[in-house]
Amino acid sequence: MATLPETAALETPAVPQRQPSLTWNIDKQTNRIRGEADGLAAAHQAVEIILNCERFRWQIYRPYSGVQWDGLIGEDPGYVSAQLLRRVTEALMMDDRVTGVTDFSPAVSGNTLTASMTVRTVYGDTRVQVQVELG
Repeated sequence: MATLPETAALETPAVPQRQPSLTWNIDKQTNRIRGEADGLAAAHQAVEIILNCERFRWQIYRPYSGVQWDGLIGEDPGYVSAQLLRRVTEALMMDDRVTGVTDFSPAVSGNTLTASMTVRTVYGDTRVQVQVELG
């Protein structure tokens, strides 16, 4: 007597569908949750959360969530710039709404490297900025 089905033939094949990206909207002005966000607003909020979360630090997030900032602080600006692009792209591509990172432009001012970039999502493009202390 078999415990598993011999065949699993479906009459119609399963077709994957994109789920809504509906999430709580974080109001940065008041630091409160106000309503809900969907589409580009939800994707932009997810990008900001990913970029502001240290990878492997918080157990509430999955191990592949966030950016690994450790090892960049205090390093040479050229090294930081190259690693930053790779690490940020790697982290953001874990979200299935993100399709790529373009227009990466780093600038050093004093002991701070500031990088601006465009994050392409399935809903449209959003512009973000990150900073790394070099010294």
